[in-house]
Amino acid sequence: MKIVPAIDIINGQCVRLTQGDYEQKKIYNDNPIEVAKEFEAVGIKYLHVVDLDGAKAGSIQNFSTIEKLAKETNLQIDVGGGIKTQEDIQRLLDIGVAQVNLGSIAAKNPDLVNEWLDHFGPEKIIISADVRDEKIALHGWQEQSLLSIYDFLQLFPSKRLYVTCTDIATDGMLSGPNLALYQNIQERFPDASITASGGVSATHDLDALLKLQVDGVIIGKAIYENKISLTELSKYVN
Repeated sequence: MKIVPAIDIINGQCVRLTQGDYEQKKIYNDNPIEVAKEFEAVGIKYLHVVDLDGAKAGSIQNFSTIEKLAKETNLQIDVGGGIKTQEDIQRLLDIGVAQVNLGSIAAKNPDLVNEWLDHFGPEKIIISADVRDEKIALHGWQEQSLLSIYDFLQLFPSKRLYVTCTDIATDGMLSGPNLALYQNIQERFPDASITASGGVSATHDLDALLKLQVDGVIIGKAIYENKISLTELSKYVN
């Protein structure tokens, strides 16, 4: 199971939101690169980066910070937030980003995203599903759709689908992940690589996800609020 710490960026700073609410923003560090290097120092290999300004604006806003993260660390970085064009994807891959997350655009224009899956290869694109009550939420969770997570994923018949599923109800709440949701997705899409996101609060949550055999887990607030230490996390690496 991949251990994937999250760095959310607003104005070049490392922040966390509570349940995607931009009004409930907490700044943890002015220097995301410093934070990423701390992760790298304990053997972590992956990093999930969200350009929150980009998610809100609908275009990439923190490109220079993302570029520094890609060039000044050896982490395999996946990036989401404001990625809307083939040029956006190419630009990020060109600076060394490993994968891009496509959320709102995947729900709004699945045909285009299927073209990109063919063009770039499925290993370069993560379908990002932000879910509230098993329905997809869009545009930084500001807009609720009626599309179920299951119908959404069926729009992408790629042989090897990479999916990050964030359960909005648990995200940033430190209340434990929605295990039933991830289990349901895995049962219906056994060939997809599922990364769980939202709610991880302690190592026992990691143990539960490990048991489910998800491909990866994104951890945010639990790290920044010292609920899980980097030393503890390092034991789950590899």
